[in-house]
Amino acid sequence: MSAAAPSRSARRGDFMRSPLVAAALPFVNGGAAGMIATSIIQPVDMVKVRLQLAGEGLSAAARPSPFTITRDIIAQGRFLDLYSGLSAGLLRQAVYTTARMGFFSTFMGKFGTKAKAENRSVTFAERSGASLAAGGLGAILGNPADLALIRMQSDGMRPAAERKNYSSVVNALTRIAKAEGILALWNGCIPTVARAMALNFGQLAFYSETKAQLSAYGAFEGYRGQEAYRNLGASAVAGFFASFFSLPFDFVKTRLQKQTKGPDGKLPYRGTMHCAMKVAKEEGLLRFYRGFGTYYVRIAPHAMLTVLFADWFLQLTKSGSV
Repeated sequence: MSAAAPSRSARRGDFMRSPLVAAALPFVNGGAAGMIATSIIQPVDMVKVRLQLAGEGLSAAARPSPFTITRDIIAQGRFLDLYSGLSAGLLRQAVYTTARMGFFSTFMGKFGTKAKAENRSVTFAERSGASLAAGGLGAILGNPADLALIRMQSDGMRPAAERKNYSSVVNALTRIAKAEGILALWNGCIPTVARAMALNFGQLAFYSETKAQLSAYGAFEGYRGQEAYRNLGASAVAGFFASFFSLPFDFVKTRLQKQTKGPDGKLPYRGTMHCAMKVAKEEGLLRFYRGFGTYYVRIAPHAMLTVLFADWFLQLTKSGSV
């Protein structure tokens, strides 16, 4: 028995170190981490979407707050509405975050190898390039799930007779494709990709760079759990820049993905630029930053949790514990 155990452990270690598994782990770890983070943050994301859609087309519309939206949902006895679209959110993370985290780790591994060979550190430009490319690729793959998420979260804002009452993300995707065509699943893809690239640039590039700078300057040196403090500080910085750069794109994406044809058979917005110009003209430029506080509260913890869980999973898989 004692001889068999090390043999099984050695075989498992060899399997975990195989090239195929090593290449897949950043994708698997990133996707799992994103799904856990989304499960925790989903109510905040729901309120963010309702904030962005409130007063659509009206420059002088009353400005709701995150608290009034949450209070109204709960007061109507619809607490579970805060988790509307969770299945779509999880599918989106399974596709989008799996791709962006995996591609970022892969690209950074290449840059790290190159930097080591040249006896230098990875540059901020290289971190930026890796984050932008990873965000764009992940967004293209995850757009259908993202669209389903917006439709499911905004459905409760419609009059009861006009609600679609999607039962799940599969139901939403199937009905949207059947009613509007398969390409409708990529509505809002351009601002989605732009948002993802902006968010990834702010989140992953600034997180990686801030963490490296904190380590270089010896921040929190001597403190117990110094690495955790650096991660927390870097996540807060990354969360702000991710929110600031990506919110306008997220706003346009939400409007485009929420829209459906009116009684005249036409869509409110013809495309990304038309939506942006129409909102700026009718609702004002500051409307693009409506809900910034809520968006930051949603992005920063999600960024932190995703990175922490990804690091934890990485340690588990490296040690062969799973």
